Amino acid sequence: MRIAVVSYSLTGNNGALAAAVAKALSAEHIKISEGKPRKTVAIILDMILNRTPQVQPFPSELEKYERIPFIAPVWMGKVASPLRAYLKHLKKRPQPYAFASISGGALNKNPDLADDLEKRAGAKSIAFVDLHIADLLPHEPKPTMKDTSAYRLNDADISELAGIIAASVKNAMGL
Repeated sequence: MRIAVVSYSLTGNNGALAAAVAKALSAEHIKISEGKPRKTVAIILDMILNRTPQVQPFPSELEKYERIPFIAPVWMGKVASPLRAYLKHLKKRPQPYAFASISGGALNKNPDLADDLEKRAGAKSIAFVDLHIADLLPHEPKPTMKDTSAYRLNDADISELAGIIAASVKNAMGL
C-alpha cells in the first residue's frame, strides 16, 4: 500500500512531526511549498476571504497513493490555506485521508476544525488528531498566543507527538 504523509509547515513544527510520522509509517513525505515566504497578513486574508494559494507539488500527486495522512497547522480555527488545494482535489477524487496538527491552542481548541476539513474534502477524515502547543507549556501563567507562536518542538516533543499521530493513523488505516 502506497502511503504519503503530506505536510505544510510555516514554523517547522508540523514539518518535524510529519517527517517523524512518515518514518514511523514507512511512507513518503511530501512537503507542500509556496512560491514566496508567507506573511501574517496573507494568513489573515486567506482565512477571511477563503483564498486557496498556489502550491507545489500539484495536488494531482495524491493520485499515486492509496492512503494520505495530512499534517498542517490550524489558522484561526481552520485548516491552513496551503492545504486547501489538496482537500479540493480529494473532493473531486475521494480517497481515505487522515489529518493531524500541532497548533497554538492558547485561545481555543479548534472546535470547528473537523467540520471544516469535511466540508473541504467532501468526507470525514478517518483519523483526526488536533494537538496544541499550549498543552506542552506550563499552565500557570496561562500560555498566550505569543508564547505558543514562539515555541519550537524539541526532540522529545516530536517523538511523543509523532507516536500519538502514527498510532492513530495506523489504527484508522489498518496498517
